[in-house]
Amino acid sequence: MAEARISQDQFSCPVCLDLLKDPVTIPCGHSYCMSCITDCWNQVDQTGVYRCPQCRQTFTPRPTLCKNVIVAEVVEKLKDRKPQAAHCHAGPEDVECDVCTGRKYKAVKSCLDCLNSYCQYHLEQHDNLFKCRTHNLMDPTRRLHEMLCPQHKKQLDIYCRTDHQFICYLCIMDNHKNHDVVATVAERTGKQKFLEETQMKLRQNIQERVKELQVLREAVKTHKCSAKTAVKESEMLFTELIRSIERCRSKVKQLIRDREKAAVSRAEDVLKQLEKEIDDLKSRDVELEQVLHTKDDIDFLQSFKCLSAAPQSTVSHSITVSSSLSFDDVRHFVSELKEKLEDYCGEEMERKSDKVRYVTVTPPNEPKTRKDFLQYFRQFTLDSNTVHKQLRLSDGNRAATYTHILQQYPDHPDRYYSWRQVLCRERVCGRCYWEVKWSGKCLYISVSYKRISRKGCGNECGFGFNDQSWSLFCSSSGHRFGHNDSWTDVPVPSSYCRIGVYVDHSAGTLSFYNVSDTMTLIHKVQTTFYQPLYPGFYVNVSSLVKVCKLIK
Repeated sequence: MAEARISQDQFSCPVCLDLLKDPVTIPCGHSYCMSCITDCWNQVDQTGVYRCPQCRQTFTPRPTLCKNVIVAEVVEKLKDRKPQAAHCHAGPEDVECDVCTGRKYKAVKSCLDCLNSYCQYHLEQHDNLFKCRTHNLMDPTRRLHEMLCPQHKKQLDIYCRTDHQFICYLCIMDNHKNHDVVATVAERTGKQKFLEETQMKLRQNIQERVKELQVLREAVKTHKCSAKTAVKESEMLFTELIRSIERCRSKVKQLIRDREKAAVSRAEDVLKQLEKEIDDLKSRDVELEQVLHTKDDIDFLQSFKCLSAAPQSTVSHSITVSSSLSFDDVRHFVSELKEKLEDYCGEEMERKSDKVRYVTVTPPNEPKTRKDFLQYFRQFTLDSNTVHKQLRLSDGNRAATYTHILQQYPDHPDRYYSWRQVLCRERVCGRCYWEVKWSGKCLYISVSYKRISRKGCGNECGFGFNDQSWSLFCSSSGHRFGHNDSWTDVPVPSSYCRIGVYVDHSAGTLSFYNVSDTMTLIHKVQTTFYQPLYPGFYVNVSSLVKVCKLIK
């Protein structure tokens, strides 16, 4: 029963707040981990005076440390009473407890005063240790140090609207005196309300687009069904039309054959009569020949009486014999039918085609002249919270110049620390156009998502070297365009120094132009943008970039 009343707090090291490891008891009676008290006394070893970290009692000379066997046995038993944290081991995405040794447990709270994160077990130790004063606890985060003022080590709970940065209450009396400041919570409330309204409008637009998409899909489906039905019906009608023409062709063919047969039959009858008449005439000619050569006058005169009368022809002399039969009327009929059918089909198809309804999706026309581009012009300013310390801002934060002297910019989580880069404060929305003047050795003119990395020195931060940014590299030796570390050479005249950038965010187009009397396209990209874009620049040694004002 006595063991059940033992509290784990009684056997926790006051230094590391964890259960005692290799417990030792110093002369004042307080117990510590062997390593914790050893490290503590090693730091003051030169003074020769050693204190208890808890009660501050001093010892001279340095006490000899020996393991407390009894306390060690109790601690081992207490470890068996700590299984509730076994199922809370920190995963890859979890915040780890800063106090746990060995395998870390999942943190449940972070303390802004201690700058540590605690699991459930060590949070209880923390609360018991600081019962007298309340510490500022929050949900676990890996960004504890970023939430403190780097100058005063106080919580960043105030937002300076003048400089657009987070500050502590001591900063108000220092570098932000007479600035427009507000509590971070209040600033978040206003901005959150704005974002909620923006999100509401966005969702309304999404619903409208979804409805339009559904209507368009239904229209496409209806058109496909209508077209399929029309093709089927047309095929049936044309099949009937072909059959009708075939029947008409058969009738015309039969008419021609019948006419041919009648004409030939009639001609053959005349031929037979003519042949018989010719035979009769030849026989008479023979008889006349014989009579003409008769020497007996009495026979001649007797025969003359019979042969003097001319024979009567049985064939009508009005019959005209032609070398070919005529079918001009039939040929004319067929030709006229063909012309009328072709004219009718052509006229009807043209008339019906005008009545066919088409569903087309026409992309917006991209501007052609500089006047067209300027209707989408937007003024941008460079964000002082992102600029690298080797870039000097000027001209109302519209120009950036390389300098070897580090500028005294305050630390900020958005600042580039390795790459000599700077982002603009304003974001790109819809259709947007701006112009840039540059000079020097080389420059990167870019657009980027805001979540691009800032702290590292690898490709994750450089414009054009990752999937978060798109960049045009300009130099006197050559030009390239890059995205996700994939670079393409761009042929550009070396005389240009003013570049226009045009973005159609919804259409997913990014274009660079050489600005002169005419707009000459340098390079164009067709892609899909999933987040708002921000203009950005990388400025090399002895180079300068300036975001231009609108000059009409």
